[in-house]
Amino acid sequence: MTIGIGIVGAGIMGADHARILHQGIAGAVLAGIHDADRPRAARLAADTRGTRIFETAAEMIGDPAIGAVLIASPDETHAPLALACIAAGKPVLCEKPLAATLEACRDILASEIAGGRRLVQVGYMRRFDPGYRAMRQSVAEGRLGAPLMMHCVHRNAVAPHYITSDLVIANAMVHEFDVARFVLGEDFAAASVSSPRASGNAPARQPQFAVLETSSGVVVDIEAFLDCQYGYDVRAELVCENGSIALAPNPPVAIRQDGRDGFALAPDWRGRFVDAYREQMQAWVASAASGRPAAGSSAWDGYVASATAAACLEARRTGAKVRIDVGARPDFYA
Repeated sequence: MTIGIGIVGAGIMGADHARILHQGIAGAVLAGIHDADRPRAARLAADTRGTRIFETAAEMIGDPAIGAVLIASPDETHAPLALACIAAGKPVLCEKPLAATLEACRDILASEIAGGRRLVQVGYMRRFDPGYRAMRQSVAEGRLGAPLMMHCVHRNAVAPHYITSDLVIANAMVHEFDVARFVLGEDFAAASVSSPRASGNAPARQPQFAVLETSSGVVVDIEAFLDCQYGYDVRAELVCENGSIALAPNPPVAIRQDGRDGFALAPDWRGRFVDAYREQMQAWVASAASGRPAAGSSAWDGYVASATAAACLEARRTGAKVRIDVGARPDFYA
C-alpha cells in the first residue's frame, strides 16, 4: 500500500519535507503541493519531477489521491487545515505549533476526540533523535537513578528578521519544552524566565533563559540564543542521582586544522536533525497506513508545548514564577 502525501506550504520546511518524500519514504509518494504563492509551489513541483499542484488546500484535502496531509504553512493556518483534515478522516503531520492560539489547540483536541481516531501528529522531530531517545531510555531503566536536573542549550547562528524576543520562546524554545517532557515522562508545574540584554548583533531581540519545574521536582533550565553567530548548536545533559547522560557532538568526525581540534557545526537545524526528520516522516507514514498512533508528538503534546510557552511568556512579562496547569490528559491520548 502506497499513501499519497499532500503538502500545504512550499517554504523552507515544506520544501525539505517534499525532498525527503521525493528521495524515498517506504509506503509513501509525494502526490500534491499547495502554496498560496503559486510560483513557489511550481518551483518545488519542478524540483520533485512534476508533482501535481493544487490551487487550494481544500481541493487537496478533498482529493481521493491524497491519503494524508503535511501542514507546513504559516502558523495561523494550522488549526483550520488540521480541522479540515480531521473532518475528512485524513492523517496529519503538522509543523509546530499545533495552532496559533490555545483556544484553537483545544478545538483540534475536541474535534479529534469527537471523531474517535487520533489523526494529528505535531512535528517536534527531536523525539526521533537517537540522543534524546537514549536519555528517555535511561530514565525508563532507572540505571542512573532518579532525574534531578536537565540542562538545555538552543543556539542559532542568526535568527530570521521576524523573530521577536517573545518568539525566541514561542518559536524556538518550544522544542525543548516538548523534548524535555518526552525524556522525563512528566509535565511542568511552574516556569520562570529571565531575559538578558540583547546582543549587539541583534539589538531588537533578546536571548531567553527559562527555568521550569516538573511536578516531581526536576528542574529544567533552557538557554535560547538565536544570534550566536558561530553556527547551530543544541546541547542537553540530564543529571541524575548516580550519574548523567548528555548529547554527544553530532558530527561523526573531528577536524584538526590551523592549530585547532574540534567539530564542524551545522549551519541550521535541518542538517543537525536530518536523520530525525526522516525517522519522523517514516513513522508518520507507517502510522497513517496502520491506523495506529505514531511515536511522535500527539495533538495533546502539541497543546501542552503551546500552553508551556504561554506560561513562559507570562513569566517573562511579569517577572514572576507562573504555575502551569494543562489539566488531566484525556484517556484518548494515553
